Amino acid sequence: MNESSIQNLRDHEVATAAWPMKTAVCKDLGIDVPIIQGAMGRAGGPALAAAVSNAGGLGMLAPWVWDLPAVRQQIRETRALTSKPFGVNLNLAFPQEERLAACLDEGVRVVSFAWGDPAPHVARTHAAGAKILYTVASVEAARRAVDCGVDIMVAQGWEAGGHVRGMVSTMPLIPVVVDAVSPVPVVAAGGIADGRGFAAALALGADGVLIGTRFLASHEAVIHPRYRDLLLQANENDTVYVKELFDITFPDAPHRVLRSKTFDVWESAGSPPSGKRPGEGEVIAKSPSGPVVRYQCCTPSPETEGDIDAMSLWAGQCIGLVSKLRPAADIVREIADGAKATLRRLGPVSK
Repeated sequence: MNESSIQNLRDHEVATAAWPMKTAVCKDLGIDVPIIQGAMGRAGGPALAAAVSNAGGLGMLAPWVWDLPAVRQQIRETRALTSKPFGVNLNLAFPQEERLAACLDEGVRVVSFAWGDPAPHVARTHAAGAKILYTVASVEAARRAVDCGVDIMVAQGWEAGGHVRGMVSTMPLIPVVVDAVSPVPVVAAGGIADGRGFAAALALGADGVLIGTRFLASHEAVIHPRYRDLLLQANENDTVYVKELFDITFPDAPHRVLRSKTFDVWESAGSPPSGKRPGEGEVIAKSPSGPVVRYQCCTPSPETEGDIDAMSLWAGQCIGLVSKLRPAADIVREIADGAKATLRRLGPVSK
């Protein structure tokens, strides 16, 4: 990015002093509004992370498949765009020791882990002065994470888009995790896209929310225009949860996606297992990193060419609430303002 672009993003910092509820998550992470941008793989990036952080939330990078020079470059680009805190997400289904070391060396002070045991990484992360978030889908997993020193729990319901571990929905999951790990702060994830969902999460005992799908429909999200159009056109019935479908490069990882050509072909064939699925090995698109075959885990980027409708189109069940393309800062502000309006509307209960 050139100096003009950097200054433009810095100029878009949003005043958030009006947010009335500074939760434990705000204090622990040094943010003004307890809204965390979900780590969305290559759909995110420095511009999105910085925009969310500049708006008072916590932007996130997801460098868990990048090479080390790219990890450092993305962190430095984000820091050039914001002076506010931001974090990184590392998927522990893959080796992350070197990437974690690079992130900490670059001064990242918020690290989010998922899909593996965080225990081997806690001491190193804390020694660098960083806070640790960890994504769970059960009380048992939350208790184990607390025992090994995780600072903030992200409880993710199965409504969430992308890769999802667990089968419990957000509303029953949040309060049982809150009860199990208090006073460790809990962040609610899955199915939250507006201020009403934010207010509901607070009512369930959460100290903040993590939002992914809504930020896919931001100007800063790095996704193909066709993917964006499909997101904006979708309704609440247009996502499917599958244990194994887009599993090439990331096997054994259940996920939620938009219904697509590939899903329809697979479902029509009786939902056969890997090795017996129709069209396996067929090249359906070309991305900057090479050919994309059917059933490959690959987010359509702006440069992707081919049958976008057949690719892995991650989305959560809240997609019916996502109908407008907006700047990420406006999304943060709208969600925060919506939560305030909801809480004011509910008001004190009369005796």
